[in-house]
Amino acid sequence: MNINLTLFAQMIAFAVFVGFCMKYVWPPIVNALAERKTKIAEGLAAAERGHQSKALGEQRALELMKDAKAAAAEIVGQAQKRATEIVEEAKGDARAEGGRLVASAQAEIDRETNRAREELRERVASLAVAAAEKILQKEIDVAAHRSLVDSFAKQL
Repeated sequence: MNINLTLFAQMIAFAVFVGFCMKYVWPPIVNALAERKTKIAEGLAAAERGHQSKALGEQRALELMKDAKAAAAEIVGQAQKRATEIVEEAKGDARAEGGRLVASAQAEIDRETNRAREELRERVASLAVAAAEKILQKEIDVAAHRSLVDSFAKQL
């Protein structure tokens, strides 16, 4: 066997093999690699969009939390203001009720004072009549001398 002929035959077989691979094997491999490359690129783009949407979501969540805290602070402020108003109203009502109770008590005191004065006047008048009877040694008719007794009681 001749080395040149064997070498030449191996070169022809190799060229046929390379031609066969270039025509039938290489295109599906290149297509599969291209599809995989596009899928990987799409996956990376989707991951990037996911990261961006996550960052936007976190930012919106922080903004919403700030808004919610501000709203809560405002509600608490309004509640405290309303509580203060209710306390002031209650104080005013209590003062008014206290004033009414004082006025009622004063009126009751005045009525009791007037009743005691009238009772005292009647007793003083009856004592004066009794003293006058003893001094004059005769009976005085209270009904007949009512005007005198009343004028004496008013002077007291």
